[in-house]
Amino acid sequence: MGVTSTAETEAPTDRWLTRGVAGIGGASLLSDLGHEVPTSLLPSFLTSTLGAPAAALGLIEGIADGAAGIARFAGGALADDPERRRRSALGGYAATAVLSSLIGVATSAWQVGLLRAGAWSSRGLRVPARNALLADVVPKEAYGRAYGFERAMDNLGAIGGPLLALGLVAIFSVRTAMLISVVPGLLAVAVIFYAIRATRRPTEQERRPLRIQLRPVLRGELGRILIGVSAFEVGNVAATLLILRATELLTPDHGHGTAVKIALGLYIAYNAAATVASIPGGRLGDRQSNLLVLVLGIVCFGVAYTGLALVDASIAALAVFFVAAGVAIGLVETAEHAAVAEHAPVEIRGSAFGALAAIQSLGNFAASAIAGLLWTIVSPRAAFLYLTTWMLIALTTFAASWRGSQLS
Repeated sequence: MGVTSTAETEAPTDRWLTRGVAGIGGASLLSDLGHEVPTSLLPSFLTSTLGAPAAALGLIEGIADGAAGIARFAGGALADDPERRRRSALGGYAATAVLSSLIGVATSAWQVGLLRAGAWSSRGLRVPARNALLADVVPKEAYGRAYGFERAMDNLGAIGGPLLALGLVAIFSVRTAMLISVVPGLLAVAVIFYAIRATRRPTEQERRPLRIQLRPVLRGELGRILIGVSAFEVGNVAATLLILRATELLTPDHGHGTAVKIALGLYIAYNAAATVASIPGGRLGDRQSNLLVLVLGIVCFGVAYTGLALVDASIAALAVFFVAAGVAIGLVETAEHAAVAEHAPVEIRGSAFGALAAIQSLGNFAASAIAGLLWTIVSPRAAFLYLTTWMLIALTTFAASWRGSQLS
């Protein structure tokens, strides 16, 4: 028998913003505020402060992303057990905060790489635990709104983190700013502890053995959803390529410095759109279908990628496509999490979220690597049309699943 949360047994479905949901959302906000500070300052810290070549940044980020993908998959096995998922969440948030901030005391690129990989591994390890905990503290009928709220808080942190970094470096040195970033990170630990207190402590009969369970995750409706997610994630490129596209298009008319500032403004609009879209997308998933929300999000991505392939140096047009991509990621990430929570059996919920997180990480890596290669060898237009093709494949997969669920 799996864990039945207090929220699932006592809270009415119209009261979805429980203590646990609020705590997990707050932890996502505070953690992002913390680790986005060293993330924002990392390029200049490596090249200007430590004198490392630009290639070092790519190597460090590639290793960190790979480590995070492996940790997310392993974290799923830990999160199957209701007691281990509590410890994984607490430990993951704490280690991310401490290791990220300690980059401020690094004196060489290899030390930065080691700390960054450790921080991202800790962040990856906690993701399945956090998502499984969220399903524990909210009724099933409100999964969409709960995951939408968590995604909104995460995206809000992604907006506030770079702004906090700018404010800190205006007062302190880059090293000191990184060290101070541990404060919101540790506050996130306190808040996730508060959220954990909202869940009933599991009994010995509810404990699960530590083992990786992939085959059960890939069966039935959940397996079909993850196949569609895989197709989508292989075309879900990192937002940095959107920023690069805008910068290259705008530089001839506005100059490189101004083009960079406009592109960063567009990126802020992207994150703001994701924040705004997350909760309404979750509400639509609760009332209609999470598959419908996935379809709508993928359509928005298709529009954005096609537009970025064909657009000229128009700030207004670029703004439309950046906002469309932001709405898309807000809808898709919310619906992915809610769909897995809805269809995964309680006893393998952690493994299901681990598989989802690993697919997201590895798919994003593949999308960015192949699109970047096409960009260099052929053209930016070819890169974005390639991504559009994957959106069409994913759209076909999810549309078929949605129609099947409507008929059943």
